Amino acid sequence: MASPTKWSSGLERTSRTAFGRLASLLGFSEINENLWEEVEAGLIQADLGIETTNSVIRSLKRIARDSGLTRADLLAVELKRELRSTLSKPAQFTIDQHPTIILIVGVNGSGKTTTIAKLAHRFQQENFKVLLGAADTFRAAAVDQLQVWAERLGLDLIAGAPESDPGAVAFNCIQAGLARRVDVILIDTAGRLHTRFNLMQELQKVHRVVGKAVAGAPHQVWLVLDATTGQNALPQARAFKEAVHVNGVILAKLDTSARGGMAFSIQRELGLPILFAGLGEQPEDLIPFDPDAFVDGILSKN
Repeated sequence: MASPTKWSSGLERTSRTAFGRLASLLGFSEINENLWEEVEAGLIQADLGIETTNSVIRSLKRIARDSGLTRADLLAVELKRELRSTLSKPAQFTIDQHPTIILIVGVNGSGKTTTIAKLAHRFQQENFKVLLGAADTFRAAAVDQLQVWAERLGLDLIAGAPESDPGAVAFNCIQAGLARRVDVILIDTAGRLHTRFNLMQELQKVHRVVGKAVAGAPHQVWLVLDATTGQNALPQARAFKEAVHVNGVILAKLDTSARGGMAFSIQRELGLPILFAGLGEQPEDLIPFDPDAFVDGILSKN
């Protein structure tokens, strides 16, 4: 688990913006209607979304009424508790199948390829044998980028010719992984705009092919979301969840985002666990998501 210092430094930008204003707002003023309006506006600006914000405000008003709170600084403690309750317990993930096949999905520019390299590094550190699959055959730069990372990490990479069938690449990767007795197979997929039906259908085909190569695969489907997109990430997550049964989210670029509140919407509205967070550019900067450290970090006063 990453240190609190890692989280506080990684979330500095988020805590300085909307969440920072919220922390300052809940000082020693009195709780009144004007304060509620400002807190509500602050939560929306922090990208919690309308539904999640309304739920938090309702809960805080009930707590203030039932507990007889009159000072805003006491409300700050309740806000932290309420936000924390929105997030699920840290997801426990173990490699219990060999190979465990993980399909990585997301839109172009989300940080997907770099995140795959960081995941590979994490698994290496846990002494697992990893194989990479470059099934993004429509963007030559994606294969090149993954190849550079594979060489840097000392990993094998299975790729196909440009514009070849991504399903075939995924299938070949799994066959190679079985032959080499690897522990983890990470398969990159082409960035898909969630609004393009035909492209999402193609991703579904890759999902089916993986299932034919190994019964029950993919064992995990992880969605990489760019944390800087804020609430725009929500429809992305919803579409990918429906298309390929996403069961975990990775928040990339969280350290460069001022819009970390979208994490609460993803959990509350979609029920998807957040598995990892990107808090820097180095391979070791992809760390397991820690709800307590996350909430403490975004509400810290700078």
